[in-house]
Amino acid sequence: MPQPKVKLVVTGDDFGYCERRNQGIVDCFKAGGISNVSLLVNAVSAKHASDLAKRYHIPIGLHANLSEGLPVSRELKGSTLLNKDGFFHGKMGFRDVLQSGQLKMSEVEVELRAQVNHFFELVGHMPDHMDGHQHVHVLPEVREVFARVLSDFGITYTRVPVEPGLKFCTFLPSHLRDFYTQVEKDALESVEVFHRHDIRWPDIYLGLSTMGKYMSISNLKRALVFTREARVSSLDDSVNSPLIRTQTDETTTDSYRPVTAELMVHPGYPSHPHQGGCGDGPDDFSQSTDRLHELNTLRDPLVLSYYRQQRIHLCAFKDI
Repeated sequence: MPQPKVKLVVTGDDFGYCERRNQGIVDCFKAGGISNVSLLVNAVSAKHASDLAKRYHIPIGLHANLSEGLPVSRELKGSTLLNKDGFFHGKMGFRDVLQSGQLKMSEVEVELRAQVNHFFELVGHMPDHMDGHQHVHVLPEVREVFARVLSDFGITYTRVPVEPGLKFCTFLPSHLRDFYTQVEKDALESVEVFHRHDIRWPDIYLGLSTMGKYMSISNLKRALVFTREARVSSLDDSVNSPLIRTQTDETTTDSYRPVTAELMVHPGYPSHPHQGGCGDGPDDFSQSTDRLHELNTLRDPLVLSYYRQQRIHLCAFKDI
């Protein structure tokens, strides 16, 4: 086989959220549409998901969750991580509490370590990678704790959600562009922290501009252009060269090695009401038909053929 130009990790997030999401993710993996999954260990169907991963030999990492549902740790009663009902504060609520200065990093560390240990109990090995549900792992202060936990457990890879070309995606609504801009800012400020702890990430990240209804064959091709054009030894600003050079210049002697990339996706069969979630029921995101749309797009023969034509090889984190 010819040398691949791109090694692409296509990660199905939220594995474990509900059995329908799990089955959709597995069907996508079997069809060749994804190559890796990220497990929510506090989700109601995490055990079901881990059993499926073992059965079908699906590469699996940890989707660390500090924002949705119930905690894994039993030490957090009355924690700053939780609201008055004992649940995490939510996607934006977590950020609000963090920004207010009321969030205790010691409690964040307790919960992250509990989730890593629970992952090991469910799966039987340490995560191949570890990222953050709703990108909480790159937030100020949290990223320091997150990096320390990864380093202590010997988890090598994470996700740095900075997508090249995102600023040109004018089809995205303003509220999403604003949120993604902040995510990218936080992610760029995390690079030094992750680098200091010898944590790695693929050269290029994709997925913010291709979520849900915005995923299409043409949109995937548009995003993947940046992986095809990237050159590790000579990159321009359009491919976010400072981010990539941070981790490649010191270790890369072969400028022709394949570019590595991660594509974050959320396929699945839509959750039924009251079935699934992380202890407080499924959210609108999981119940949306967008999940099925992503599933069908990712396993479309035209997408899979495009990968072959462009010498894009789907792989897992452990393969890069």
